[in-house]
Amino acid sequence: MITYTTEGVKMPPIRRRDVSAWIKAVAQSYGKKVGDIAYIFCDDAKILDVNLKYLQHDYYTDIITFDYCDDLAAMGISDTISGDMFISLDTVRTNAEGLGVDYLQELHRVIIHGILHLLGINDKGPGEREIMEAAENKALALLKS
Repeated sequence: MITYTTEGVKMPPIRRRDVSAWIKAVAQSYGKKVGDIAYIFCDDAKILDVNLKYLQHDYYTDIITFDYCDDLAAMGISDTISGDMFISLDTVRTNAEGLGVDYLQELHRVIIHGILHLLGINDKGPGEREIMEAAENKALALLKS
C-alpha cells in the first residue's frame, strides 16, 4: 500500500491514484512489487530534523529514503520494495526554480527518485548519478504516457 501524508505542509497537488499506479508500474518494470511505501511531505525544518536525528547529516535535502527492503528479504520476501520517504516541498520548490522546471515535474522526479533507491539504484558513487538520472527520465516518461 502506498500512503501520502503531510507534516507541517499542505498536501501537494498530485493525482495520488495516478502516481500510485505509476510507482507500481515502475517497480514492475524492475521485476518488483510494491509493499508498504509511505510518503511524508514536509518542510525544510522537518527534513533537517530527520537528517540530523537519523543520519547525522546537518544539511537540507529534497528526499530522505528509509529502505526496509532488507527487512523483507530477511523474511524471504525479495521481490517487494518497502520504505518511508520524507520529501521537503520547500527544497523541491527551490530546486525546481533553480533548474527552471515545473514544480510538479520536479516533485514527480523526487517521488520516483526514492522508489529507484528502493529498487537498488544509487547516486553517490562514480558514474551512479548518470545512471540514476537516466532511470528517472525513463520513469518520468511512463508517467506522461
